[in-house]
Amino acid sequence: MNSVLTKSVRFGAVALIGLLAACGKDKAESGSAADKMRVALLTPGPISDKSWNGSAYEGLLALRDSLGAEVSHIQTKTPAEFEENFRQYGAQGYRLVFGHGFEFQDAASRVAPSYPKTIYVVTSGRVTGPNLAGVAFLFEEASYQAGMIAGAVTKTNKLGLIAGTELPPVKASFEAFARGARAVNPKVEVITSYIGNWDDVSAGKEQALAQLARGVDVIFQNADAAGLGVFQAVKEKKALAFGTNANQNDVAPDVIIGSVVIDLPKAFMLIGREVQSGAFTGRVISLGVKDDVVRLELNPALADRIPAAARAAVDSVDALLKAGTFHALSDVLEGADAPRQTSVTPGQASTPPSTPPAP
Repeated sequence: MNSVLTKSVRFGAVALIGLLAACGKDKAESGSAADKMRVALLTPGPISDKSWNGSAYEGLLALRDSLGAEVSHIQTKTPAEFEENFRQYGAQGYRLVFGHGFEFQDAASRVAPSYPKTIYVVTSGRVTGPNLAGVAFLFEEASYQAGMIAGAVTKTNKLGLIAGTELPPVKASFEAFARGARAVNPKVEVITSYIGNWDDVSAGKEQALAQLARGVDVIFQNADAAGLGVFQAVKEKKALAFGTNANQNDVAPDVIIGSVVIDLPKAFMLIGREVQSGAFTGRVISLGVKDDVVRLELNPALADRIPAAARAAVDSVDALLKAGTFHALSDVLEGADAPRQTSVTPGQASTPPSTPPAP
């Protein structure tokens, strides 16, 4: 009798230990899933543009692959959709949400105080708050270098600038490009056009053809998907162009002399690691040539079109930018990077900040 009882007690103890172990394992697995960082991305255009939006999506995938983040992406069109989706991700408990573009600033400023556990980051933005940051890509730095190349290779002394819409960061980069061109070629004339949107490939081509008809032989475009139309026109007329945001040299290697690149995967990883470690602070995050996030990548296939003196001058500017001693763009960068503070108590409504003056 005692022997049977002893065996029963032992059996019950073993079963109980097994049950506790199983419960512990389930709890650990459940906790692991719950602790996984969730990251969302809102883009204003299609991720098939091989430029601004596509590069951001690559950054989102880098967070998934390198940090194990659970990711989500939505393409948005209107300011109402910006705010709606910011709120949706906040309500779902996402840890980090990117609004990819200057135009997301006001929506992020309104929504962020209501979801203090979600961090909102606006690329090309200048808004700040306890859980809100803007990323100031110093795109102007490499745009200046691209202008130097354009000023050296143009045969007509007419350069074209084409963008989707007239946003302050775009205007700042255009000003930098023009300064770089005139630094090596004071005779340069610059013609600027805005398409009116970022997606219309046909409109991009039409704008480019119009500029080429006026004697432009080098075009610096910042037009996302519409920029693909610019490349088509440039190829037809055997002119030259610059890629932007992503390395677009391979998109049209016979006409793209170089690309002004924003390494969005690297930028997203820097921010993602900061958030994951708990070290995030709301601020304007400036990333440029010195950080190897912004850079000019020349197309090796067209390297022989660039005079050696121009290459040397660009390399010299690059060294100064990395050393922090290049001052020809001080006023442009200062105007573009002025932060806009949001000091709203979490849970309260905020007044959207006013748009800063264009540089």
